Amino acid sequence: MAKAKAKLPLIGHNAHAKEMSSLMRENARRHRLSEVFSDFCELGALSISNAVDKLQFELREARYLQIVGKYEREEVERFPLMFAVLVQWLECGFADCLGDLFMGLELGDSFKGQFFTPYPVSSLMARLTVGDVRGQIEKQGFITINEPTCGAGGMVIACADAIHEQGINYQQVMHVTAQDIDATAVHMTYLQLALLHVPAIVVHGNSLTMKEWAHWVTPAHVVGGWDWRLRSRSAERDAAAVFEVPELAEAVPTAPDPAPLPATQAAEPMTKVRRAIVDQRLEQISLFD
Repeated sequence: MAKAKAKLPLIGHNAHAKEMSSLMRENARRHRLSEVFSDFCELGALSISNAVDKLQFELREARYLQIVGKYEREEVERFPLMFAVLVQWLECGFADCLGDLFMGLELGDSFKGQFFTPYPVSSLMARLTVGDVRGQIEKQGFITINEPTCGAGGMVIACADAIHEQGINYQQVMHVTAQDIDATAVHMTYLQLALLHVPAIVVHGNSLTMKEWAHWVTPAHVVGGWDWRLRSRSAERDAAAVFEVPELAEAVPTAPDPAPLPATQAAEPMTKVRRAIVDQRLEQISLFD
């Protein structure tokens, strides 16, 4: 009797998208598909956050148990499988995997405007706007990127991709502040940036009113000591503004040409939100109160 031919594992973006979709639909037999998708993103975000952000552990652990309690044992066991597929998917190369999956599952809601930009478009925009990253790093030490309506994080991923193409390790020299008013979008962004080891603070909040409900710090943010790095740069800029040397009286004042705002320059509202979060975190973990 001939031996059964071994089944090779599926590879590539499309294969992983198909496998993820299949697992989610299996869990959607007793639940709405949109609920399974949002629960997966939140469970993944909670799992990663609880491993690195002990300041928020207790509340997030309780939330994790609350979500899991809705599912039967077999359904719960599928969530780690989905997580593994997402990891393998992202290993295929830079992509907005969760954004593509969201649209592929036809979960877009025209009322909420949840239609995510295709990754090739985000990639083109990033390459046009990132500019000379190496020159900025030489002057500033690192760059900051702010995304006030992050969606699934596709634009941020595209920026990391563009920096990587310049032969620069984005994991060491790029910090991201991403924000969205939709909780599921926040979890999607956090999950993907965490797995790509992007130093980031992902904020659940309103970018217009600057109201913040929650924040999530990626493992790369914690491991890289970015709370201190961001505070240090802020202090340096404040000191430079205070001790700026005035122009000589004899000098004829001339108005400088307005320079365009680089894509990596922090927008003022987002800068304030990030600074408040960093200050709050440093106060809670200070060893010298």
